Amino acid sequence: MENYKPVLFSETVLTELMIPAYANFGGKIHGGTLLSLMDKVAYVCAAKHAGNYCVTASIDTVNFLAPVEVGELVSLMASINYVGNTSVVVGIRVISENVKTNAVKHTNTCYFTMVAKDDNNQPVQVPGLILENREQVRRFIEAKSRIDIRRQYRKDLNDVNIPEKDEQCRLLLVGERCQIVENEFSSTS
Repeated sequence: MENYKPVLFSETVLTELMIPAYANFGGKIHGGTLLSLMDKVAYVCAAKHAGNYCVTASIDTVNFLAPVEVGELVSLMASINYVGNTSVVVGIRVISENVKTNAVKHTNTCYFTMVAKDDNNQPVQVPGLILENREQVRRFIEAKSRIDIRRQYRKDLNDVNIPEKDEQCRLLLVGERCQIVENEFSSTS
């Protein structure tokens, strides 16, 4: 019988105080700092579910909805939204809290695909997922849909062809914010 684990088994929350060293030139918390924290919480959540070391395979749709300020507490809430054969999709919701005013805001949402690895660094099967409520079912279906859309997007992108004739290229670029340097743009016609 295949091994299954409930979503609750691996749900993970990481909370960290945002210090001045995390700030960017604009005085807000650097997006890279938040991405690093997201990667950490995604790893913990995925590794707990998989029972193995996990690596980040892709990050899908990182939305920065509101800035995070120095001095705020940031909490990253991660759960397994979808399982494949050797991979899981971890959904992450990020909130920040002003500790003086207790104001809470939703700052980020993102989805990490993590691949489980064995001791020989080879992909290994992950446990199935037990869905216990409608919200978990919704998240699973949405994650599967995002995967299908991403596959189709990659296929569509691979099918894009640059026109062979210079004039066709110029027509495609009408109204775009670019200029063609004539001495570098050689005709193939």
